[in-house]
Amino acid sequence: MKIENTAHIRELLRQWYQRHHRRLPWRETKDPYRIWVSEVMLQQTQVKMVLPYYKKFLRRFQTLKHLARSDLQTVLKAWEGLGYYARARNVHRAAKIVTGEHAGIIPNTMKEFRKLPGVGEYIASAVSSIAFHQPHPVVDGNVKRVIARLARVDEPVNHSAAYKTFRQFASQLMDPGNPGLFNQALMELGATVCKSQNPLCDQCPLQPFCLAYQSKTVYAYPKRNKSKPIPTYHMIAGVVFKKGRILITRRKTDGLLGGLWEFPGGDIGDNEGTEAACIREIKEKVNLSVKVDRYLTRVNHAYTHFKIVMDVFCCQNISGKVKLHGPVDYRWIRVDEIDSYPFPKANHKFIPLLKERFRNAGS
Repeated sequence: MKIENTAHIRELLRQWYQRHHRRLPWRETKDPYRIWVSEVMLQQTQVKMVLPYYKKFLRRFQTLKHLARSDLQTVLKAWEGLGYYARARNVHRAAKIVTGEHAGIIPNTMKEFRKLPGVGEYIASAVSSIAFHQPHPVVDGNVKRVIARLARVDEPVNHSAAYKTFRQFASQLMDPGNPGLFNQALMELGATVCKSQNPLCDQCPLQPFCLAYQSKTVYAYPKRNKSKPIPTYHMIAGVVFKKGRILITRRKTDGLLGGLWEFPGGDIGDNEGTEAACIREIKEKVNLSVKVDRYLTRVNHAYTHFKIVMDVFCCQNISGKVKLHGPVDYRWIRVDEIDSYPFPKANHKFIPLLKERFRNAGS
């Protein structure tokens, strides 16, 4: 299917964007590094969440060379709380490659840029169009929603095979004369006007060409396949005390929450009590025998594809020497040193309570 009136659509979109777009810091720069960082952060994360992290990250790593020279823990600490930590690990690795193999200059071709860790088609298209003015269409959730309604696309947006269809439509619409502005305008329209819930059709510059609006089927698009129920896992974590210090362990660099620090723990076995599971998991993960002193709290946390319910216990070390089975590093730290280490958000939900209990115990 072909979209008609593409030249008119481009012009209306350009005029709308220039009048109504949000003033965001990454739109005020021509620096490919800063544009790249913004696009990495904006993957699967809302603008209001990204803004403070973007500013803090660039204060800490002002240039790509600053980022490349920094150690991974410093990078993860700056990213702490933003989630999807593979993004931070990948942009850090990519910065090292660019400084080492490209003289610190970010590749300005799709082929070379896509060779970098974490740079898929979306990131490459966004940076190439915005920073280097190359006509590569960007296809994210906002763009898919606009196109689905504009052209009444019946393919489900969450079906992987549909990506090719949406990219073809985006390519038809693409303004080769100003690709960066066009891509940003299309994404901005989806984010602020053509919203998933309560779309503002009366404010949309593309209303005259929108097939879903004309057929009064706006809420029927985009089509989606029904998602599977999100599973919930019951877990435990143990804060192990020894001579006034607590044990933290570091996860493997790759994988979920890679490189972050946490408290030893894990899954609860079938028909196993939570305290027993805590004692067992600590023995299996770090080779320590502990006794549970008290229950600290329960944490509920949602990840992208699953949820956890985590019971947290304060434990006293009885015997044993730390030997790691799973984690790659460990530290015995004072509670007042905890803010120096990057932790997953689930841990941050009980760390304030841990600090409070520790202060009360010492007073």
